Amino acid sequence: MTRMSPARHRYSSGALLMLVLTTGPAALAAQAPAYVPDGVPARIHPLPSLREQAAEQQAWLELGIGRVLPKLMAEYDVRMWILSMREYAEDPVFRSITSPTTFAARRRSIYVFTRQDDGTVERLALGGTSQGGVFQAYRSTRPAPTRPTAELVGNEQWRLLRELVEERDPENIVLNIDPDWAFSDGLHAGEREALEEALGPELLARVRREPRLAMNYIALRLPEMMPRYRKIQETVHAVISEAFSNAVITPGETTTEDVRWWMRQRVRDLGYTTWFLPSVGVQRAGDVPSGGPAVIERGDLLWTDFGVVALNLHTDTQHLGYVLREGETEVPAGLRQCLANSNRLQDILLAHMEPGLTGNVILANTLAQMRAEGIDGTVYTHPIGDHGHGAGPLIGRWDGQEGVPVRGDAVLLPSTWHSIELQATTPIPEWGGKPASCRQEEEAYLDTGGERHWTFRRQSTFHLVW
Repeated sequence: MTRMSPARHRYSSGALLMLVLTTGPAALAAQAPAYVPDGVPARIHPLPSLREQAAEQQAWLELGIGRVLPKLMAEYDVRMWILSMREYAEDPVFRSITSPTTFAARRRSIYVFTRQDDGTVERLALGGTSQGGVFQAYRSTRPAPTRPTAELVGNEQWRLLRELVEERDPENIVLNIDPDWAFSDGLHAGEREALEEALGPELLARVRREPRLAMNYIALRLPEMMPRYRKIQETVHAVISEAFSNAVITPGETTTEDVRWWMRQRVRDLGYTTWFLPSVGVQRAGDVPSGGPAVIERGDLLWTDFGVVALNLHTDTQHLGYVLREGETEVPAGLRQCLANSNRLQDILLAHMEPGLTGNVILANTLAQMRAEGIDGTVYTHPIGDHGHGAGPLIGRWDGQEGVPVRGDAVLLPSTWHSIELQATTPIPEWGGKPASCRQEEEAYLDTGGERHWTFRRQSTFHLVW
């Protein structure tokens, strides 16, 4: 087992490993895995109206901020959490604490969370809106200052913040400042200077850093989100199946660039968006021309990397296809073995993704078993959710198979989602022994008990172009 670096303890969590995010049987049923067997075509799931989507997202916001945040603040002994940001310079946490109808911070928006003695969290907003009733606007209880009007307008929010903090008198204050985790480093330099000046030396002495608060608030997934996320993922499978078919590809004519733009347009027409331009590539027995899009030929191994966004939920999927040669009725045995090796590596990784272990330990354990079984592969798995490359532990990088400093030292938690991204390289006899890299990426989740499941299903057979 790999020796853990000292940073491991900074990002570890004790009681949080047993954090239960459910409130009853309905929430547990929502996260139950779906069993859709291979051979049953994936379906397109149209999105509801924008108004209905907003209502669904608002319900998630209210559940998360009411159910998850108090537990995290208690877990990390945080009394007050201050988030301050300006329009177009939002904190990474912004999308996770605001309504779906809020698109940017309003001039300056300051949100203050204060943990009460009974465990509840007071939620106050200084600027912006109540976010659908999630926050209460803070109003001064003191006499108005007798400063000139211009000065008052420029400093009113900071005066109110100082007043609020003095009245609550918290033992500690957490600000989002961290050199390693972007999700916990949302306080911009100029904003930090102004905030620290507003607090003053005595209150500033109470400030401490707790990167796990922001990181895990973003990372932890509500079971109630899973039914929608599963439909989004099934839609991704369906779009890839259509892209890697004769409906889109004519061997000898269609290029990889044609397919990537077709995929992007297809999901846009369905009301989804992409968070990166889809990638489409080929491998083959002969050489693949470099320096531009490849024309897709018979006998090609197809690959795509495809990520969509709907209701601020992100996916990240890599699938494989094959273009049958004339007279072929199935994929060559060597390529089938390559996919089987990749599937086996997925099984090994999921088995080692035990809550409480760091990403680096999971990586080392996975690679050790992979090598013992004679598989030549690499693992580069990441969390996913409100962001494509989400908050939480990295389990390898394609160029970091020895472990990832800091980001690999974070602890894996229940109630989180992950893109199981990896590849297995296998010599293909039908290609004269030339190796193929079977790259796969599929969404999986840890339920509230830490058990691992595929969000929809994983690819175990090739998409086919006849």
